[in-house]
Amino acid sequence: MAQALVRYLCAQRIEVDGVVVPYFAGVFAIFGHGNVTCLGEALHGERDRLPTWRGQNEQSMALAAIAYAKARRRQQCMVAAASIGPGSTNMVTAAALAHANRLPVLLLGGDVFASRRPDPVLQQVEDFGDPTVSVNDAFRPVTRYWDRITRPEQLLGSLPQAVATLLDPAECGPVFLGLCQDTQEEAFDYPGEFFAETLHRIRRPRPDRAEVAAAADCLRGARRPLLLCGGGVHYAKAAEWAGEFAERRGLPLAETIAGKGSVTHDHPAHVGPLGVIGSSSANTLAAEADVLLAVGTRLQDFTTGSWTAFSPDARIIALNTARWDAVKHRSLPVVGDALEGLRELDEALGDWEADPAWRARGREAFARWNDTLDRAQAPPPGGGLPTYAQVVGLVNRLAGETDRMVTAAGGLPGETTKGWRVRRPGTFDCEFGYSCMGYEIAGGWGNAMAAPEGSTPIVLVGDGSYLMMNSDLWSSVLTGHKMIVVVCDNGGYAVIDRLQTAKGGASFNNLLRDCRVDPSASTVDFARHAESMGARARHAETLAELEDAFRWAQGTDRTTVLSIRTDPHAWVPGDAAWDVGVPEVSERPEVVAARAEQRALRRRQRVGF
Repeated sequence: MAQALVRYLCAQRIEVDGVVVPYFAGVFAIFGHGNVTCLGEALHGERDRLPTWRGQNEQSMALAAIAYAKARRRQQCMVAAASIGPGSTNMVTAAALAHANRLPVLLLGGDVFASRRPDPVLQQVEDFGDPTVSVNDAFRPVTRYWDRITRPEQLLGSLPQAVATLLDPAECGPVFLGLCQDTQEEAFDYPGEFFAETLHRIRRPRPDRAEVAAAADCLRGARRPLLLCGGGVHYAKAAEWAGEFAERRGLPLAETIAGKGSVTHDHPAHVGPLGVIGSSSANTLAAEADVLLAVGTRLQDFTTGSWTAFSPDARIIALNTARWDAVKHRSLPVVGDALEGLRELDEALGDWEADPAWRARGREAFARWNDTLDRAQAPPPGGGLPTYAQVVGLVNRLAGETDRMVTAAGGLPGETTKGWRVRRPGTFDCEFGYSCMGYEIAGGWGNAMAAPEGSTPIVLVGDGSYLMMNSDLWSSVLTGHKMIVVVCDNGGYAVIDRLQTAKGGASFNNLLRDCRVDPSASTVDFARHAESMGARARHAETLAELEDAFRWAQGTDRTTVLSIRTDPHAWVPGDAAWDVGVPEVSERPEVVAARAEQRALRRRQRVGF
């Protein structure tokens, strides 16, 4: 069975930009007693057709696989394989990330014995009321397709459904197959045609004509329309068309976090990122817009300001391949592919254009926002610790045009979404659909595998995320996939301390100085730590030293880590609201005041149904 599974994966092909390539580009695997003897033997037999890479943690391997698929615009997929028990459950977090971000990854987890004869086996967690349950049932709520293979012939039905899910633009997400240990060993006379090479193409579903007509009527009646590009614009390869559509129709173009990089920073229609970690320019226009054309976005709360970013009377046109996302919050749905949907909407609009004064307002607001960024990213005149904004601005200026910025959790998503000025579309990877600490370095490794010639992933990571998951620095050294990692050390979880104090709480258990720690404990030397795993590394005390170190890093022969201490309290301004729980009763007057602000925020929220 294990041999059949691997041979089937090798037979799946896809056409990308006119070139036929393997759909499954490789396997990340850590072997244990649930997969080494059967699946491991099968992968060894096909190692030249389906390369196997060994990481250091099952979660980070799966994150690297997801980053690879994201960089490949969901057109190629990777596999992450783990043994039974903790190996498999380590991947649950990565599955949730892929599910939230609508990204394909095939997860293969070792499972218990289908026969149950040796039960309970090592690492088996028994359900006292249901012997069919194993820890792999934890994947059910965080995968798009889930199956447990208890008979070898079940692959005949399950594998085509698994691949179809991974390729479906509307249902795309993680797939999990639990492989019972004894089933992996069993032989079965599979039909030869099951292993025939199969060529796939990702479908482009056209939207319903009536939905397109309704959307065109809505836009024609708009006085202040705004185009919002989400991550689906990237996956549909609709970014270039979206930029042209916005410019031709006179629509200001804003971006979600996942959609950032749909156009270059200086595109004529661009007005910046929208939302809690967005720009004042995009947020100002969103508050005034009477029609929002939202393309390829699930409209999560950081984009919508917890549904306070838009006028309560604004109409939302939601163009999305997923019906689930297209009907949210009283939206006018246009269910279909982003590229085909924009083309058909463009045709239906005839010679309509938005009011030139509205377009001019967008340009003026964006010019003011760029002035804000310039001030925030300027080197400090009197010294002191550099800010995140200054580090981001420096690295952005020095990065190559095709280098891909990678970040995820903490304060850096806000500072990069606001302040990273994209020079080439598709070079920005901020994982914020799940905001997963630990994605950064693992994601850098996956991006390095997917990077075109001459492109180097640049990972921006805080000290907290670095300490949580850093072992794939060594993975990237072992496999020869170079990335440049910049560690911003602000002494703990600074952005959560910011949230804590902003909602009336005392600084507590986030910054290291506010934790229960031994006062004689030393700080982490991130450069020496990285060197111990074979990476090149330097520590910089100033922005000038960081500039010299970054230029040096661009010429090194392997993954290179640069560290710098940064200010934990300085942030680029933001002006969108965010709804989080604040205690209704507290003895702290600061919390009482924050609760009053929260009640005022909730009165402004758009009511969804």
